[in-house]
Amino acid sequence: MSGILGKKIGMTSIYDESGRNIPVTVVEAGPCVVTQVKTKEKDGYDAIQMAFDERKVKNTPRALQKHFEKAGTTPKKLVREFSRFEEGHRKSLGETITVDVFMEGEFVDVTGISKGKGFQGVVKRYNFNGVGQATHGQHNRLRKPGSIGACAYPARVFKGLRMGGHMGNRTVKAINLQIMKIVPEKNLLVVKGSVPGSKNGYLKIERWS
Repeated sequence: MSGILGKKIGMTSIYDESGRNIPVTVVEAGPCVVTQVKTKEKDGYDAIQMAFDERKVKNTPRALQKHFEKAGTTPKKLVREFSRFEEGHRKSLGETITVDVFMEGEFVDVTGISKGKGFQGVVKRYNFNGVGQATHGQHNRLRKPGSIGACAYPARVFKGLRMGGHMGNRTVKAINLQIMKIVPEKNLLVVKGSVPGSKNGYLKIERWS
């Protein structure tokens, strides 16, 4: 299998053989359950649907309850599809996937939802300098974008201009991260560097291509 679902636990650091201190992220990866196997003949494409993290039955829609019952598992919170997997490693309905699908030293892509920062101005969002000086009547313009328009022609603001707006809370993929350590008895992956999202945020981990 080319991937697994997980949850971000937090960041720490470890030492390698040469004594270097390396920042790492600890991820709780699996166990996941295969809840659907899609085929090109029936669904139009090949994919494996996986589910992760327990969910209360009373908080699960009836249709989803039946969907999970068909796979022989309890309701889950996170459901995602993996359309890329190695030939000869196809999984069957109801099969459990653990962190053992990876090996130490491998490289993975990690997808998550970045931290939401609400509505932000151009200084925080795009690293603008602002107007800069507080003299000559500029007492309240320090973090403003400055002039945004053109002249009499075209007499409008071009689309795509960098301005204040919603920041964060987007799907972000961190690529080519090395697996430094695996703790199978606790379903933990220790990945070099940082991954998107906050603590307890859900992640999709795929073998790097």
